[in-house]
Amino acid sequence: MAGSSGGDDPCPLTRAPPARTGLLGRLWRRLPDTVRTSTRVLAWLVLLSNVVIVGTGGLVRLTGSGMGCPDWPYCTEGSLVPTAALSWHSIIEFGNRTLTGVLIIIALLAFLSVVRLRATRPELFALTLANGIGIILQAIVGGVIVWLHLPPSLVGIHFVISAALVANAAAYVARVYGGPGPRRRAVSRGFAVLTYVTTAAVALTVLIGILLTGAGPHAGDDLAARNGLDPVLWQHIHAWPAYVLFALTLVLFAASWRTPPALRLRFFTGLLLAVELVQIAVGLWQARTGLPIALVNIHMVLAVSLVAAMTAVVMHLKTTDAPTDAPTEAAASVPAVRSGSVQAH
Repeated sequence: MAGSSGGDDPCPLTRAPPARTGLLGRLWRRLPDTVRTSTRVLAWLVLLSNVVIVGTGGLVRLTGSGMGCPDWPYCTEGSLVPTAALSWHSIIEFGNRTLTGVLIIIALLAFLSVVRLRATRPELFALTLANGIGIILQAIVGGVIVWLHLPPSLVGIHFVISAALVANAAAYVARVYGGPGPRRRAVSRGFAVLTYVTTAAVALTVLIGILLTGAGPHAGDDLAARNGLDPVLWQHIHAWPAYVLFALTLVLFAASWRTPPALRLRFFTGLLLAVELVQIAVGLWQARTGLPIALVNIHMVLAVSLVAAMTAVVMHLKTTDAPTDAPTEAAASVPAVRSGSVQAH
């Protein structure tokens, strides 16, 4: 090493990365570099906000307020907010649009809370990024729905995206409580297969429910089209996979008592079973009472709650060997190198 020049670093792999300077550098260093309590709080807010907006979106359709703001992104031509000439339907529709802005703020804060963890926790970065992109896509689809006067096919796609966002958010909540590094299956192959079959039953039940909704009386506007399906027949078709799902969940819950307690699968399969019991009760009640608005809206929120509970079960099939929030050797070495670099100066 004697022949090297005085300015050369004999070990470039340990050289500290260039320091970020200026205002952006100071802001970057203020962002969290570990999973903190605030990170987990934001993860729960991401999940809750994506569930809540399903309820407000359902209220828009169920009260016939789908065209309360007949333009997009403005409420009316030349006005971002409802005008005095518009009705209470406009307030409901505009309120749902405003909540989308809240979702975007929460999504941005969640993304910023993990952006510095991209190297050590890439899954958190990817999940928050997917959440933000999904919300933007959902807003665009909502605008197209208004422009085309609430076609039932697009309204159904709108709900599918909402369910996907809830599943993504539930996965994010599960991962912020997990450790870094590769994940391995911690249950038997049979239990994993049963879980995936149950997941398929959840997806089928929700999708048929969306088709049934497109045939029902709550179109979002008196002039909106329906998909032409027989609602009485499709109520029965919707019930078939729902009861299969209930049977599968009973077996899954019983089998969960043979899984490692640390996975908490007993709790999450029990939660899944509880949501299904309430969902079945509400579904039967609404069908026998002429589909009252309140019950239909609860049924919609329970549908995405079912998706969230199923996602939680799937996410707890695997575990990591690393303890929660344990830094990797590479991540731990960076502060030490930076500290040595500062002292040398």
